[in-house]
Amino acid sequence: MSAEEPQEQEDDEDLRYFVRIGQTDLDGTKSVERSLSEMNGIGRRTARLIADEAGVDRTATFGRLDDDVIDGVIEVVENYAAEVPDWLNNRQDDFYSGETTHEIGNDLQLTRQHDINRMKMIDSYKGSRHKRGQKVRGQRTKSTGRTEGTIGVNVEEIREEQAEEAAAAEEEEDEGE
Repeated sequence: MSAEEPQEQEDDEDLRYFVRIGQTDLDGTKSVERSLSEMNGIGRRTARLIADEAGVDRTATFGRLDDDVIDGVIEVVENYAAEVPDWLNNRQDDFYSGETTHEIGNDLQLTRQHDINRMKMIDSYKGSRHKRGQKVRGQRTKSTGRTEGTIGVNVEEIREEQAEEAAAAEEEEDEGE
């Protein structure tokens, strides 16, 4: 059998190709750690902590787990903020409620957008940078972050224009004679 021939994959009835957690479809063919880290708000470190807290092997294929084990993982994901120290959560001391939470999925994107809109409304420095579409965190902007294309001179276009002007001038001289 050569290396170029594709191997036929047998359909595995025990494998769930998609596992749904918190409005997100996770790939069931990957390991638990890697699948969880695909969610917004859950990185590799958080995925490891969740797998360990749920008592699941991190390298196990996520789609092959039993339903009750997957439910245990979902429960740990939902109660993650209460299980870990405050410094591991991604939203400490919320502006409105003062609570420490861990946002995941679409909730994380919504809270980020609300925070940016609040900064724009109160016209803070970061808000004004967001309004103008410039860099916010103190990066340099002299040479990077330009979106309008090239600023330099296109020599080829100038030469073509000069050649066209010279040809037009020669035609006028020929007609005038």
